[in-house]
Amino acid sequence: MNDQQDFSRRLFLQRTGMGFGSLALNHLLGQESLSAESGAHFAGKAKHVIHVFLNGGMSQVDTFDPKPELTKRAGQMLPFENLQTERKTGVALPSPFKFKKHGESGIPISDIFPHLSQCADDMAVIRSMHVELPNHEMSLMLMNSGDQRLVRPSFGSWLTWGMGSENQNLPGFIALCPGGYPVGGAANWRSAFLPGVHQGTHVDTSKVDPTKLINHVRNSRLTDPEQKAQFDLLQSLNERHLSQRPGEVSLEGRIRSFELAYRMQIEATDAFDVQQEPKHIQEMYGKGPQNRQLLMARRLIERGVRFVQTWHGSGQPWDSHANIKNSHRNVASQCDQGLAALIMDLKQRGLLDETLILCTGEFGRTPSVEMGTGGTGASQGRDHNHWGFSLWLAGGGIKGGTIYGATDDFGFKAVETPVSVHDLHATMLHLLGYNHERLTYRFAGRDYRLTDLYGKVINEIIA
Repeated sequence: MNDQQDFSRRLFLQRTGMGFGSLALNHLLGQESLSAESGAHFAGKAKHVIHVFLNGGMSQVDTFDPKPELTKRAGQMLPFENLQTERKTGVALPSPFKFKKHGESGIPISDIFPHLSQCADDMAVIRSMHVELPNHEMSLMLMNSGDQRLVRPSFGSWLTWGMGSENQNLPGFIALCPGGYPVGGAANWRSAFLPGVHQGTHVDTSKVDPTKLINHVRNSRLTDPEQKAQFDLLQSLNERHLSQRPGEVSLEGRIRSFELAYRMQIEATDAFDVQQEPKHIQEMYGKGPQNRQLLMARRLIERGVRFVQTWHGSGQPWDSHANIKNSHRNVASQCDQGLAALIMDLKQRGLLDETLILCTGEFGRTPSVEMGTGGTGASQGRDHNHWGFSLWLAGGGIKGGTIYGATDDFGFKAVETPVSVHDLHATMLHLLGYNHERLTYRFAGRDYRLTDLYGKVINEIIA
């Protein structure tokens, strides 16, 4: 064992208290921040989460929720007043894509997902999701943190705080996004009032060279012994500073982030190097940053990372306000092969049962056509739709080949067993071994939880 590995082992034992990281932190800070039990509440089926975020808003009626009535009424106004969305909408816009039933379960999936459709029997499609507003920023915050307005910890932060990480040399929560940041930036993976070490670590996956994915992860000017001596001095000064300021959670979080950055030198570059994979695995996932980062997600999960979020790209790539036919087919083609490969690869490695995959946007899109500026002229695109949309889950205890809930005959509004974001989060936490009502954190005089005061577990989609 070399000096750096020995230091990492000693630091790991010191900081986590042999696996009880939350209790050790609370004891060190002299405060009771845990009102839930330490560790999982019961034996969960999932140990890791991969959250695939198709940011911008995937259209449900063009992917997983076919609506023949849209075709019948093409170019006609719907038989009810169009629901209010962000922009003015007009007549029914039928899907330009063909749907086909797939697998033994017969789940209908559109032809923009030819690879993913092969995994229909592993997927649970929820067709009755809804959020509160047709706004990107607020809906992104709601989907990630359970609150669309106030600063709250994201799901990944809650999970790593509750479960810890199996690999102390990598962040427990990693956000992969090619080309920059999604709308809302780092707020999407914030830790808020949880200790700062639980915030997500952003990685720009548009860069192919693994040594450049995380800037300055290695010090090129110091040898390992020199860097260790420098780091030991820094930590001794920081801990002396902390001892004079008991209860400073942000300071402790900063110290722990320095420790993590030091330990990441051991295996961060290796974890992101997909070129180490056999050629047939690389070909299985396909080319492009979206497919490549899905392979990275699998490599990170294998190395014990608890929560990996993959964003489609900067901004909102799925935001198809115009020409839904070309725009949706284009973005789907960039990730379809990788999504299917992720499910099949995890399954062949025996990891699908313990890895929960969630694939969603922040809302859906209208079945009626979006009107041009001033309400005149059709865009052949769809506006944001928060009233009803689809997402899918796989692995981690999910009952594959399942369809849950329904929208109306046109795909506008959830009408059968509507599912809120709180319900989704409660279900995911249940699969991970947590009662969402008991996973709480004491802050500013009250107990907070991811699901606020709401949420129910959707038992129908659990195996």
